[in-house]
Amino acid sequence: MYHFFVDPDQIGEKEIQITGKDVNHIKNVLRMQPGEEICINSGQDNREYRCEIASLSEEEICAKIMWVEEVGMELPNKIYLFQGLPKSDKMEWIIQKAVELGVYEIVPVATKRAVVKLDVKKEQNKRKRWQGISESAAKQSKRTMIPQIHPVLTFEQAVEYARNLDVKLIPYELAEGMKKTRELFTGIGPGQSVAVFIGPEGGFDEQEVAFAMQCGVIPVTLGKRILRTETAGMAVLSMLVFCLEPEE
Repeated sequence: MYHFFVDPDQIGEKEIQITGKDVNHIKNVLRMQPGEEICINSGQDNREYRCEIASLSEEEICAKIMWVEEVGMELPNKIYLFQGLPKSDKMEWIIQKAVELGVYEIVPVATKRAVVKLDVKKEQNKRKRWQGISESAAKQSKRTMIPQIHPVLTFEQAVEYARNLDVKLIPYELAEGMKKTRELFTGIGPGQSVAVFIGPEGGFDEQEVAFAMQCGVIPVTLGKRILRTETAGMAVLSMLVFCLEPEE
């Protein structure tokens, strides 16, 4: 069943109005007709609205609410991925997979060893595309919210942004063994926010790691193998999902 997001003010007592780019997608790409069913979320809570398309026009689609249910698709913890800017289109892949794995917010980070340098115009265009990828991935994976892509931060700004989060982790090849990593991951309680710092190609500069540790970020190992930047974040997120996903 197709999945769409709307703003909370578009949800009425009995009907939901869909506007914007989804109108064209529903009408001209999916070629849906009145009577067909769709799922709608506001992106603000775990409620899923099962609806039936009532009418279609050039500007909006009216969907009749059939029933509402609490689906519990989100993790009980908010995970923030602080991703060092990678080369080429790797960031797009990282965003797509991170959203599928349940990340709450993605923060692109300009680190010392990052090859990619974005000026203001390039960053705006990139963020617009990245946010679109996040929305598509959220729809595909049946998320009830769309993870936001934060403006690019320097490493120092990123560490400051994460200061008030409960658990802050930075995979680092010189960190202690997997026993400590397991203890840290399994010790995260429900509702605690988690920051994950991932370096670009070439990893973090030693001074960046030292600064992060001074600010309460804990270095962890992901094993004996060296992982690419696009692999490391997914490895951490997968481990966190395994530890944090509620048992049914």
